[in-house]
Amino acid sequence: MKPTDSELTVLSVLWKDGPSTVRHVNEKLNAERRVGYTNTLKIMQIMHEKGLLDRDESTRSHVYAPALGPEDARQDILSHMIDSVFDGKTSDLLVHALGNYRPSTEELAQIRALISKLEEDE
Repeated sequence: MKPTDSELTVLSVLWKDGPSTVRHVNEKLNAERRVGYTNTLKIMQIMHEKGLLDRDESTRSHVYAPALGPEDARQDILSHMIDSVFDGKTSDLLVHALGNYRPSTEELAQIRALISKLEEDE
């Protein structure tokens, strides 16, 4: 399931800080821009209903934790983007990304290593 931008922001806080209360997440979000507590609460409740967050109700203040890791979220988002924006063509995504963003020397080495591994696996 592809999280929305707001949901990704909440997930980012939880990935970084670990399981947290709504108040903690709201405080972190407010460091970037003004977000009302009730808005954060509602987003996190919806995320729990969608299965994006787990909720521990054993204490007065519920504690939320991400139900998926960053790599799973990246995979879902990337798959959606390749299918919807690049018509299922991974090469078009790569050409676009490499044509618009200058990779570092280290990133280029990682890309070369991945291409070599893919060629060996064929």
